[in-house]
Amino acid sequence: MENISTFVIMLFVATTGLTIWLFYKATHRSHTVLIAIGAWMLLQSILGIVGFYKNTTALPPRLIFALGPMLLLSVLLLSTTKGKNFIDNLSLKDLTFLHIIRIPVEIILFCMYKAHLIPELMTFEGYNFDILSGLTAPILYYFVFISKQASHKLLLIWNMACLGLLCNIVTIAILSAPTPLQHLAFEQPNVGILYFPFIWLPSMIVPLVLISHLASIRLLLRKR
Repeated sequence: MENISTFVIMLFVATTGLTIWLFYKATHRSHTVLIAIGAWMLLQSILGIVGFYKNTTALPPRLIFALGPMLLLSVLLLSTTKGKNFIDNLSLKDLTFLHIIRIPVEIILFCMYKAHLIPELMTFEGYNFDILSGLTAPILYYFVFISKQASHKLLLIWNMACLGLLCNIVTIAILSAPTPLQHLAFEQPNVGILYFPFIWLPSMIVPLVLISHLASIRLLLRKR
């Protein structure tokens, strides 16, 4: 971690904070959601600081404790009555704007690659095209919600396409991490996310982006 600059760390912390703020805003400023996110973030911070994720030989891979619970939460939100009610009360407008955070995330990933913390294939110079989601998010936001020149059908297609881009980079990241499941990037594994504060990427930012897409798709399908 000595290769990474203080500026990049500060940019990542700010990006995480912005992600949480925008999702909190999409929940119409639910204090319950904010407290839950804060507690989860604190837990992941402690695990990252004490080096819990640095044990890369453990089975099951310890990264599952970062991403797994939030993936389970996503399933519960889509499959339970309370979860569906929660999603149906989210702001589609704010959920769409949230994806702008994918621009700084991609810049941070590129800096982490230069610092030899992740492989090149996890950046926009490799096989990570997720920056397209961030660049197009404000465009869709403007034409759908401000000028109202674009339809919700286009927003639905965009969400599905960007969800695919998210799944692509998450798969690459998992297969590049130094765990028994590693199949990619053996010359430069994905080790950056094993450290604090970058553990917030798989445990906080990725899940909130995923939930935002899934919630938006449900809301748009209900509108149709």
